Amino acid sequence: MLTATARCRTPHADKYIQQLCKHFGHKIEAVYADGHGECCFSCGTAIMDADLENLEIRVEAADAEGLKDTKHVIESHLIRFAFRENMPALAWQG
Repeated sequence: MLTATARCRTPHADKYIQQLCKHFGHKIEAVYADGHGECCFSCGTAIMDADLENLEIRVEAADAEGLKDTKHVIESHLIRFAFRENMPALAWQG
């Protein structure tokens, strides 16, 4: 299993996790509870955690292509949802 992580500073981390899980939950398995969310795509899984100042995202996939696709889908939607913050691209590790 391949993994990558990213962290971004935002006071709205919990809101974005809820929004991402609700958005994707119409088509895939997505769960949210108390600042934690998981979205299970066919290409991989995104695990998200919020605190008061940060959003931490970990993606997991079986192969490099799946990891790339999972990072892209989460990041592109997060940036779209956070347009008021003018959120930059995520700095992925791993």
